[in-house]
Amino acid sequence: MLKGGIAVITGSSSGIGAGVAVAFARHGAGGIVINYPTESEAGQAGAVVAAVEAEGGAAIAVQADVAAEDGATALVAAAEDRFGRIDILVNNAGIAHTAPVEAMPVDIWDRVLAVHLRSTFLMTRLVLPGMYARDAGRIINTASQLAYKGAPGLSAYTAAKGAMLSFTRSLALEIGTRGVRANCVAPGATRTAILDSVDAEVLEAVRAAIPTGRIAEVADIVPAYVFLASDGGRHFQGQCLSPNGGDQFL
Repeated sequence: MLKGGIAVITGSSSGIGAGVAVAFARHGAGGIVINYPTESEAGQAGAVVAAVEAEGGAAIAVQADVAAEDGATALVAAAEDRFGRIDILVNNAGIAHTAPVEAMPVDIWDRVLAVHLRSTFLMTRLVLPGMYARDAGRIINTASQLAYKGAPGLSAYTAAKGAMLSFTRSLALEIGTRGVRANCVAPGATRTAILDSVDAEVLEAVRAAIPTGRIAEVADIVPAYVFLASDGGRHFQGQCLSPNGGDQFL
C-alpha cells in the first residue's frame, strides 16, 4: 500500500507516533525513522524499531529535539544518510501542560508551541526541497479535535494545534502543483501517555461525552495516517481527518 516509501515520524517512541510507525511497516513502507527527544526514551524507541522490523520493515531510531533547528536538521540528515530520501513526513511531536492562562508560565507556553508548531515548520521546510525534486511527497501533521472545540487549561496546546491546521492549509496552497500533499489528522481523546496524568473523574466525563461511548485506542487513529500516506488519499490536499468518535463534527 505504501510501496516502499521512506517515512520520518517525529515523536514516535510511544503513543500515536509509534502506532503509525508499525502500521506503515505493515502496509509496505520501505524504511521508517523513529524520532525521540531525550535519552530517557531510547529504550522505548528501540522497542518501536523492533516492532517495525517484526512487520518486515527497516527502521532506525534518532534522538533529536525537532523544535530546535539543529535537531531537525540532524534528523533529516540521518534519514537521508540511511535511506537516501524522505517520501513521507509525519509531524507528530507534541507535549501538553495544563494551567489557566493567567498562571501559564511564559517559558512553558513557548515550549509547547515550539514542540508542536515550530517543529512542524522546521521539518517541513527541510524535506520540501527533496520532495519537490522528486515531484512527490506526503506531509501529515498531527492536530487535535481540541483545535476546533478548545479546552480549559490547555490554551497553549489548543493554540498550537489550531496553528498547525492553518499552516497545513496555507502549505497545501503552495505545494498543490508540485506533487506533494499536506494534510492533518486531528485525533479525539486517545489512550496515550498524555492521559496518564488526567484524573479518573475527568477521563470519565470525557468518555461520557463521546457519542461512541469510549476513548479511542491508538489502533483507532492510525488508519487515517495510512490512508493519507497512500495513493488512496491522492486527492486529499489541505484536509483534516478527525477520528474522534463523534466528539467534534468538523
